[in-house]
Amino acid sequence: MSWIIPNWPAPTKVRALSSTRTGGVSPAPYAGLNLGMHVGDDPLLVQRNRDWLQQQSGMPVAPLWLNQTHSTRVIQVSEPTKQVLDADGVWTDSTNVVCSAMTADCLPVLITNTQGSQVAAVHAGWRGLAGGIIENALVNFAGQDVLLWLGPAIGPQAFEVGEDVVTAFCAVHPEAAQAFIPGCQTGKWWADMNQLVRLRLKRLGIDAIFDNGLCTYQDAERFYSYRRDGVTGRQATFIWIGEN
Repeated sequence: MSWIIPNWPAPTKVRALSSTRTGGVSPAPYAGLNLGMHVGDDPLLVQRNRDWLQQQSGMPVAPLWLNQTHSTRVIQVSEPTKQVLDADGVWTDSTNVVCSAMTADCLPVLITNTQGSQVAAVHAGWRGLAGGIIENALVNFAGQDVLLWLGPAIGPQAFEVGEDVVTAFCAVHPEAAQAFIPGCQTGKWWADMNQLVRLRLKRLGIDAIFDNGLCTYQDAERFYSYRRDGVTGRQATFIWIGEN
């Protein structure tokens, strides 16, 4: 299948999916269902991929697309728009507004309240995560019980980082050290993005967190990975509130 359905107990009117590279019309090195307009692929082919996914997956409208810059900016959108929005997270409390986060190793995070009346999609690279993008998204859900789903991203066996990344997290929250394991070279560490998210959410008293444990780097058949391939496509993760 060309998409994954999140394994979380979201309200029935909350719809969500995460695309894979399976299917699509893009040629190598983007081979498959590339959804990224900014990676060098033919824009006409990318649009065909986007249109096909929308139609086949049952999205009510075309998704909102973000110009993601590893920022901590999260915006609200109340109606569908074709404008590409400058942000790394988007939330809505309107029906039939499809929020999205595009990735090729970074962590896509979906959020819903337990009533199913508010949802968000967040693109969390290490810079955005260290800078507080998850917290910025959750400010919009203040006082509500929430569920989070962590989508396919580079796993802890593949995400090697330097001391600067360790310092960026541990200088703010020392307990983040447990998400890093010494690498094969001095000054290198293996980083667990999912654990870093869970540790930050624990500080907020949030434990309703779900993930599928899928690694984009290790699964070349299903996922694009920037760290593995360099020039490559993008998958995306989507969430919206349905009519019922």
